[in-house]
Amino acid sequence: MPNHKSAEKRMRQNEKRREINRGNRSRLRTEIKRLRAALEEGGKNLPETYAQTVSTIDKAVNKGVLHRNAAARYKSRLTARVNGAGAK
Repeated sequence: MPNHKSAEKRMRQNEKRREINRGNRSRLRTEIKRLRAALEEGGKNLPETYAQTVSTIDKAVNKGVLHRNAAARYKSRLTARVNGAGAK
């Protein structure tokens, strides 16, 4: 337990940030799963789902949830899968 007033405040702030980060990370993972599911089932509304997923990934980078290189890797791999599904 914290012994100083500033440590108590820091503990409260850390808890708030943890909840915010958790929500953002969950949103990101859900969006990626939704795009992968759309790819598996045949690609209904694929362009809209893809655009929404890329937007969510970019927001995660801006919020510090995801490293920019990891985001670029996700976007690159998802783009290749979406383009491959469109070619079929």
